[in-house]
Amino acid sequence: MGCQRPIWGVDLEVLLVLGMVLLALVQKSMQLSRSHPMRGVVDKVNDGGGPYVGLVMAYPTEEMALQDSGFFLPNSDIPSIQLAGRRFNIGSINGVDVIYVMTGEQTANAALTVQALLDAFDIQGIVHYGTAGSTNDSLSFGDVSVMNYVAFTSSWKWKEFKSEKGQLPTLTFGAFNFPEKGENLLAKIEFTPVQLYSTGKPMEEMYWLPVDPNWFTIAAQLQNLTLQQCVNDTYCLPETPKVVYGLKGSTADIFLDNAAYRKYLFQQFNVSTVDEESAAIVLTCLTNGVPCIVFRGVSDLAGGNGTLSLASLSSLASINALTVAVEFISLITRESSVVDQ
Repeated sequence: MGCQRPIWGVDLEVLLVLGMVLLALVQKSMQLSRSHPMRGVVDKVNDGGGPYVGLVMAYPTEEMALQDSGFFLPNSDIPSIQLAGRRFNIGSINGVDVIYVMTGEQTANAALTVQALLDAFDIQGIVHYGTAGSTNDSLSFGDVSVMNYVAFTSSWKWKEFKSEKGQLPTLTFGAFNFPEKGENLLAKIEFTPVQLYSTGKPMEEMYWLPVDPNWFTIAAQLQNLTLQQCVNDTYCLPETPKVVYGLKGSTADIFLDNAAYRKYLFQQFNVSTVDEESAAIVLTCLTNGVPCIVFRGVSDLAGGNGTLSLASLSSLASINALTVAVEFISLITRESSVVDQ
């Protein structure tokens, strides 16, 4: 008898090839149910373009900035799809395939929307832009923060009166009694980490959630970007807004309008901006192993008074954050082209 190849060698090769094919099919079809009425349309979007950049914002003012800018060119065949109560808009920005969606306010809406986006479409990464309150006095209205870490600062344990100090920072209510500090039966809260679940890894408790390190490095090129200074024809900010790189952000389902707590967050955690969605978006991307970056424009001094109406500053902050996001999308496309060559 001649020398024969072991049957297990053949089977393993066949299984390996079949496994790769099945994985490709799963990735292609994504996770939208076969019985879903929009399954065929979603498959057509994925077949006709992509991988897409997911562009995510939370508020109507932020979406309006994109619509008014002319940056986004809708797909002529399928301009949008309604899924999970949201409108996913298909098109391009500067020749880059993009799907944008407005999440709605606060963490649950943000996480649900990004998960739906990742489940249905072929997404290479998430770019999130929007407005934020400032806790850092060195930031000015219209500035855009390119944050490297963000935390859920409303994730906390409420401690017993006179309880011992925990591992993470605490907020003692008695320290804010007025006119004098003293005992307070509300006692204190201890900030807590969140649980990160991701494919192929054990659960990990984290407090500071990182944006994608590679994308964050690329974003360093945006620091000299020119931003809009004038709110309207009659009023311009006293200084030209700037892109500020490498700051921390805070996310909570709270609109922060309290100077004492603003100062506490900056002094205790060194966070420079506060919002209601960023950490949820970053956490969802970390869970799915998808790159994510965040750009937040300063629209108000959390707990302070502005010189203009909140609506005017929100519009300017949205435009500046969008400007940075659009330039970043072009940057990652150029970086990918260089790598491919």
